[in-house]
Amino acid sequence: MKVGDVVSWERTFTEDDVRLFGKLSGDEGIHHITPDDRGRIMVQGLLTATLPTKIGGDMNFIARELNFQFHRPVFVGDTVKCEVTMTQFEKEKTLQKFRQNGSALINSAKLFLTGHTSGIVRLNAEINSMYSRAIRCGELDTNPQQAARNYT
Repeated sequence: MKVGDVVSWERTFTEDDVRLFGKLSGDEGIHHITPDDRGRIMVQGLLTATLPTKIGGDMNFIARELNFQFHRPVFVGDTVKCEVTMTQFEKEKTLQKFRQNGSALINSAKLFLTGHTSGIVRLNAEINSMYSRAIRCGELDTNPQQAARNYT
């Protein structure tokens, strides 16, 4: 990874997603259970915030800070896409420090989420060596384990 790299993730939330997240989180407000006057069920804000956390999970990112602003609701059936841009990257012997900015759109048009995160990725010596080689070779794979598999 390097400053300026962009990674994205897209998905459509279902009614089952909203129900399961409500049970898990306890966020079972009426607007997450009962359709509004237009027949829509609102997705929990923190469930929508799983888009950037999914990207972080692919990187084995350990978050130290998460900051999100929710600009409008997302409803069941909306297709949402999150883009995360690397804004800071510091490589050390056993870990890499990251800072990222992100935004997410509904149906590629309406901004609903912005924010930033910072944290680390811990690397063991073998993966660190292979990931460094992948970076030198121009590989932009965001997942250190996948990059290691690509260069063994």
